[in-house]
Amino acid sequence: MSIWTRISEALAALAGGEGLGAVFDRLRTPPERSVAFAIAVIALSAKMAKADGLVTRAEVTAFREVFHIAPEDEAGAARVFNLARQDVAGYEEYARRIKRMFGDQTDVLCDLMEGLFHIALADGGFHPAEDEFLETVARIFDLDETRFRAIRSRYVPGAVPDPYAVLGVDPDMPLTEIRRVWRGLVRDSHPDRMIARGLPEEAVKMSEKRLVAINEAWEDISARHAA
Repeated sequence: MSIWTRISEALAALAGGEGLGAVFDRLRTPPERSVAFAIAVIALSAKMAKADGLVTRAEVTAFREVFHIAPEDEAGAARVFNLARQDVAGYEEYARRIKRMFGDQTDVLCDLMEGLFHIALADGGFHPAEDEFLETVARIFDLDETRFRAIRSRYVPGAVPDPYAVLGVDPDMPLTEIRRVWRGLVRDSHPDRMIARGLPEEAVKMSEKRLVAINEAWEDISARHAA
């Protein structure tokens, strides 16, 4: 059974006029949690699309990159997106519901933030309203500033990324400690670990970009210390 079939089943209660956000309360345990993760990314992305007032073809493509949506499942994914966009609940309420669902599972919430950044940057730009949106969601998720900035630095275009920010470490830390953090990030980005956290297999591809950035940052820092 595809994830979109499972999502459609989870959303069956909407026919009775229930808000999309209420669906999260039914999806607290695996394997339903992978459905909740997919709904969370798409629902918050739909709300984020309203932040800059435009849904581009590139953003739709980004959904497919994150979730590998098969042609036969596109209608189901579009239904989730449109329901979230039309729901009267604000994005803050969606974020609070998601936070209640995943609790203190910070790694899952960081995975979700990465999905949102991936979609926000899909059109090659980063609107100030999107930046504000993501900062607000991060605060509701109780992500500390260091972790949020580390995620942001891997996605937002501009100057060459600060390798220390990418790893979320202080430049004054000993190299041995930075190496420990780097290894932990690589370990947490392994597909098996991501699936164990409740991510659908369709979303694990997000780890590829993360691993590239993490390893490049470590190589940069190592070279600086060797010089």
